[in-house]
Amino acid sequence: MAQRVTLRKRQPYNTTSNRRRVVKTPGGKLVYHHIQKPASAPKCGDCGVALPGIPALRPRQYALISKRQKTVRRAYGGSRCGDCVKSRILRAFLVEEAKIVKKVIKSQQKTASARK
Repeated sequence: MAQRVTLRKRQPYNTTSNRRRVVKTPGGKLVYHHIQKPASAPKCGDCGVALPGIPALRPRQYALISKRQKTVRRAYGGSRCGDCVKSRILRAFLVEEAKIVKKVIKSQQKTASARK
């Protein structure tokens, strides 16, 4: 008959936070090892890709690591990926250029109407 294994925590339910694995100790006993949930990597807010350079940890573990490990030294570092930041910068530049072009065309039309 198989050896009985007793729970090490008080929670008896088979939930995702209470997953267990049977492990044989050097003394020959079978014991439960409680398995932590797998950590998910932080994702880009725009495209949803995992952010490179930032470790995948459980939420509480981010409090234990330093700030330089939680971010990337760039605008929107730790929140958006590099490609999305690049596209944001390009979009902002093109919007400003469009405003300038619009203003120039408006002034040209103003001077052209004044000459007539």
